[in-house]
Amino acid sequence: MAFTVPPPRAPLPVPPDDGVTRWYERELGWATAAGPPVRLPTGLRFDVLELPADAGYALLGRYGRTGPVALSGRRMRLLVAAGSADELPGLLDWLEWGGIGLDLTALGAGGRITAPAPLGAPAPLGAATWLRPPEPGREVEPSLPALSPVGRCAGPGGGGGTPDLARLVDAAASACHRARLLRASARAHRPTTHRAGAQPLAFS
Repeated sequence: MAFTVPPPRAPLPVPPDDGVTRWYERELGWATAAGPPVRLPTGLRFDVLELPADAGYALLGRYGRTGPVALSGRRMRLLVAAGSADELPGLLDWLEWGGIGLDLTALGAGGRITAPAPLGAPAPLGAATWLRPPEPGREVEPSLPALSPVGRCAGPGGGGGTPDLARLVDAAASACHRARLLRASARAHRPTTHRAGAQPLAFS
């Protein structure tokens, strides 16, 4: 039986940079940095909590309330309150995750992320996209995880009813640790192939 190779699919059209910039600046009121690709500065209206995508999907499946969330390649980015990046190292220590290689990082003042495709716009495979998009016409700050003004982990929400940053960081750290263990276990159980000419070990 003969197999035919389908013709390559035409790439999805990418919104022009000016269209992306216009959407972010007019619809959301966010600052942008010229591209290509267009980037969003962090530390102004939001910071970004970044973790591996597999850990991020597990986190979203278990943790309902977050701010906007984007996917960029193999990394997931959760928007959090501005200033949160400076709090992350102390929070991890306080939550007893300090010194553990979690691959959980944050971007704050002076950082930039690639702008995900605007809502409704096509995006090429692998481009940054929104998983939990921001809502045009609404301020983003009230939806962002932030530290509770009363006490860390004092309740399910932070200041002004926002999701609590300490709880989110704890859940993200747990998801990163679990994902790392699962990846290590998968590698350990991966079948090994013998090299040509290699002699099997003999046991008496």
